[in-house]
Amino acid sequence: MPVYSYKGFDTRGKAVSGVKDADNLRALRANLKRDGVLITEAKEASLRAAAARRAAGEAAGVSLLALINPVAAMRYWRDRETADRSAVAVLTRQMGTLLKAGVPLSESLGALVDQVEKPGLKRVLADVKTQVNEGASLGDAMGRHPKVFQDLYVNMIRAGEASGNLDAVMFRLADFLEAQNKLRSKVVSALFYPIVMTVIGAGIMTILMVSVVPKVTAIFADTGKALPWNTQMLIAISDTVSSWKGFVLLAFILVGIQLFRRWKATPRGRAAVDKLILKMWVVGPLARQIAITRFAKTLSTMLSSGVPLLRALEIVKSILGNVVLQKVIEDARASIQEGESIAAPLKRSGEFPPIVTHMIAVGERSGQLEAMLEEVAHAYDLEIDMKMGRLTTLLEPVMILLMGGSVAFVVFSILMPIMEMNEFVS
Repeated sequence: MPVYSYKGFDTRGKAVSGVKDADNLRALRANLKRDGVLITEAKEASLRAAAARRAAGEAAGVSLLALINPVAAMRYWRDRETADRSAVAVLTRQMGTLLKAGVPLSESLGALVDQVEKPGLKRVLADVKTQVNEGASLGDAMGRHPKVFQDLYVNMIRAGEASGNLDAVMFRLADFLEAQNKLRSKVVSALFYPIVMTVIGAGIMTILMVSVVPKVTAIFADTGKALPWNTQMLIAISDTVSSWKGFVLLAFILVGIQLFRRWKATPRGRAAVDKLILKMWVVGPLARQIAITRFAKTLSTMLSSGVPLLRALEIVKSILGNVVLQKVIEDARASIQEGESIAAPLKRSGEFPPIVTHMIAVGERSGQLEAMLEEVAHAYDLEIDMKMGRLTTLLEPVMILLMGGSVAFVVFSILMPIMEMNEFVS
């Protein structure tokens, strides 16, 4: 069934637009007329044509669109074939509910197409429905849209179709996506406060150095008296920030950041940075626990859904976010192919805590590997919660002290020469 994008007016005269599937234009007009929409413009929305236009636009530098036409830029990002993870989690749970209630797959997809509001995601779901109606499996149809349905998602859907428990797999997928979204929100929330405080503090200090300090310190230049070391440092920093030297310094910093990003993008640079992160104080243990939580939760979900172990490990490897741990999983996968257990290579690596490898070994021996992995993920999830809470609580006073210390340095650097001048006069 083709998909159409349309524009028109509702019964109140308000302009509306959207995407809807229909057998033809006449059926589209009839369906929308029943919904109280009068069509003024309608055309078939081809996903392949849209993808080709997007690729050409990106090659030509679509990022410059916002500088030319902000409205066009907003429309471009709105219509991209991407979806936030929360939206995918919601529609996954809704599809599981519909399938469990006995609603046919094609009808369930149609209900989701009608409910989704984002045009890009609506087109994707409409295309999935079309492919399923033409005889394709749900997993293959979703696999055509990797930006929306990732490899992990598609493989679990295929396993659910093969085993005949697609509705149960949908609920497991929804639980998994919601847990991943929750974990991601914890990390973002923990980083949000220090980033905001750093930006605000940098802005305040820049204003002081550019507009306030030069006017005050100009008084000291006429005295000819030796200034304290902290005042001399303050004047030097102010001169650098408020003159052309500041732009040169900023350019060097930006170039350095860009060079570092390029080096980090190389396999050698990524490995060095990831290894350093794992060894850092406070940050390293937390990053390791987050990666292990992802590993345990994802592997447990995929094994419970019927995905073969080797295929599940291959997919899990790509979501850890650390090449050091990815190498461990890759070596473990090779060892398993040679007949070894999962726990042994993980233990040999030294990157996985002993309690994790021990629980995995127990799960393998007892035939309850999925349950043990779930327990590992749950335990680490609680520990991450506590550490995130402590880190956030600690960061607030630290950031206040840093900002207060910076302002105090400026104030004392200005007041000390003034006090010395007053003593000299008296």
